[in-house]
Amino acid sequence: MLKKVLITNIHTGGTHESFVETDTHEKALIGSGMSGAETATIEDIVGLDETVHKMTLPKENLDDRVVFFNGLARCLERNIGMIKSLQLQANRVKSPKYRGVIAELVYDLSIGEKFSDAIAKHPSVFPKELLSLIIAGEEAGQLSTVCRRIGSAQKKTARIIKKLKSGMIYPGVVVTLGIGVIIIMSYTLVPAMQKLYTSLKVPLPLGTKALVFMSETLIHQPWTLAIPIGGLFMFFKNWGRMTSTRTAQTLFLKLPIISNLVRKSASAVSFRCLAMLLEANVRLSNALAITAEASWHWHYREFFERLAGHINVGRTMHESFLIESHWLGDDGRTICGLIELASETGAGTEMLNEIADDYEDELDTLANQVDKIIEPLTMMILGLMVGFLVYAIYGPIFSLGDAILPGRK
Repeated sequence: MLKKVLITNIHTGGTHESFVETDTHEKALIGSGMSGAETATIEDIVGLDETVHKMTLPKENLDDRVVFFNGLARCLERNIGMIKSLQLQANRVKSPKYRGVIAELVYDLSIGEKFSDAIAKHPSVFPKELLSLIIAGEEAGQLSTVCRRIGSAQKKTARIIKKLKSGMIYPGVVVTLGIGVIIIMSYTLVPAMQKLYTSLKVPLPLGTKALVFMSETLIHQPWTLAIPIGGLFMFFKNWGRMTSTRTAQTLFLKLPIISNLVRKSASAVSFRCLAMLLEANVRLSNALAITAEASWHWHYREFFERLAGHINVGRTMHESFLIESHWLGDDGRTICGLIELASETGAGTEMLNEIADDYEDELDTLANQVDKIIEPLTMMILGLMVGFLVYAIYGPIFSLGDAILPGRK
């Protein structure tokens, strides 16, 4: 349930609204971040008003996650208690969902639950891979380090996603305008064109028939326009769920350009996680198992599970990587060489961090070039749309001579 907390400063009288998604007024006060020099009144937002507010208020995102974990790490590094550390993050996050989660975490910790158990109750905000890292941090006594690493990794991910989104703005606008032009023509130009060609009994090519069919459908059944719009809405709404399936992830590994982005992203996350766990003195087999859990792509989850199996039967790290190097694609042999170097020099965590750094640099480069990659594809799509319209509209014109002067050859 969404709650509006109106906070008033007792010294200045200034007011501030804070929205918290939680079930009790006590938790709403915690999530609002109210200080001792402030008073508050709480209002329940229900029904249609709640729906409208949830649509317009900030959604939970990677930026909130970055702020939360970086702030939590900073507090824990200074030996501030966990409950107080969580309370200090309430004013730093922007979404009502995150504020509510912070309030829930504070409440759960106050009744004696472990931080990892409290986190596990919110899988939509803290996915399974983050939970695995937090559990490992608790067991190793390195929770502040784990939170710092999570914040740093999520910040890099957020930066790359922003670059990808910015690269998609231009093609999105172009394609949307193209579709808009086709819809407008379906209501204006196409009916007049159809009337002319029908009166002259001109045979229509396939493209023109398709355009006429689209126009008649939109004119007589305008509700059909909602079908593609609804389909796109559902597609983007469920994008995260779809991309987490094994089928979709396997498909991404087979697509040109996309496969590079996926491999480098999954590799960077996995190797950074493994390095962090080894730095925290987690046992190698356990570190590999946790890294497998933390890998968002099934391909790398399987890879690290197999590595853990080899370690458990007594093989060395280098031997294990060499046996399973085919999972890493073209980089397999190179990484095996680095792991062998790490084994000989005793610089395992440094080498793993170096591998992760290399992948993140390459991923950053690809993200910077995404607009240059997408632009030719956008031009091709736009060219196909324009070509279809020209063919559909002007194709029958070449038959007008026979229709107007039927006796002439």
